[in-house]
Amino acid sequence: MNIFAQKAKEYRQFAAETLSTIVKIQSFSGREKDVCQKIAEICEEIGMDEVRIDKLGSVVARLGSGKKILAFDAHIDTVELGDLSAWTREPLSGDIDDTYVYGRGASDQKGGAAAMITAAKILKEEGFNQDYSLYFTFTVMEEDCDGMCWKYLIEEEKLVPHFAVSTEPSSCELYRGHRGRMEMVVKIKGVSSHGSAPERGVSAAYKAARAALAMEKLNADLQPDEDNFLGKGTIVVSEMKVNGPSQCAVPDQAMLYLDRRLTWGEDANLAISQVKEYIKEAIGEEPESVVMPDYDKTGYRGYEYFQELYFPTWKVEEDHHLVQSGVKAYESCFGKKPVVDKWTFSTNLVSVCGRHKIPSIGFGPGDECEAHAPNEKCRIDDLVVCAAFYSSLANTL
Repeated sequence: MNIFAQKAKEYRQFAAETLSTIVKIQSFSGREKDVCQKIAEICEEIGMDEVRIDKLGSVVARLGSGKKILAFDAHIDTVELGDLSAWTREPLSGDIDDTYVYGRGASDQKGGAAAMITAAKILKEEGFNQDYSLYFTFTVMEEDCDGMCWKYLIEEEKLVPHFAVSTEPSSCELYRGHRGRMEMVVKIKGVSSHGSAPERGVSAAYKAARAALAMEKLNADLQPDEDNFLGKGTIVVSEMKVNGPSQCAVPDQAMLYLDRRLTWGEDANLAISQVKEYIKEAIGEEPESVVMPDYDKTGYRGYEYFQELYFPTWKVEEDHHLVQSGVKAYESCFGKKPVVDKWTFSTNLVSVCGRHKIPSIGFGPGDECEAHAPNEKCRIDDLVVCAAFYSSLANTL
């Protein structure tokens, strides 16, 4: 066990209490002001060299002033609470027992934030002096538009890391990729007629139903990536709407909303062409349109910054310097190799690595299955493991 693992163990209670504090602060996506202010306050208290809040609302804290940049990222927005009757504890309780911290965001993804803060505290106390500037980013609006916060940081503020680590929940396994995703809106037209004589019209509802079944077929036909690391892409019809002139008429308009997960080698152009092809086969004509919508919500600071709902696939090869440095850092802390794998869900690394090609890995406390679920919780021991890993990695690169 190295010094970082020892220090992380000493700060177990600090990590748990930090997580509890920020879980208690409601921070639904786009409404993160209070938790960002608290995190900035904590970062200042532990002696970060620089702490600021960017125009989009994310907290950006720096330790060290080296030429290279290593960024650790945690999004601190959460999904909403869902069915309150499904919770056995108050959803924002931040309760702590011997094993867990409880509450919305405990795993997804405030646990990573708490472990980052703990690692920064350790590095500050141990006198971090490597040739790196360490950036700890506590980012906003990920649940609505993953990666937009980092698109802003890279493209507008020119904060371009050499390497990045996402602290999304990975059960303390080392992740080196995940599928990308995109959203699509399909519009289909029919011909309206009076409901008493449907034979005079062409129902957009029936076309939409056949189109939805075509998406089920497309989902079954999608193939995994060549090395079967990320697995197959998927497509889901997440919403359908039909309408017409009245409730007594054949509907002449339909909309399908699609969630498409993209494996390695798949991109937006391919995905759109597949949707058009399968729907044409099902209804005898191409849909009126298949488009990627834009994300157009404004964050808590009122700064207008938008992007299309496209989030590129990313992966880093296992022999890459960053991945191998992660393996070494883990070994130095715990005397064994980590599991190296990938996420099922999507993270801010769709922007950092997928869009901007910055080598990245993932390592975070908590389990992916806790994300968006009732009775969310995070193991305190995971916070310890991650704080040790982050501080060790900063000294291994």
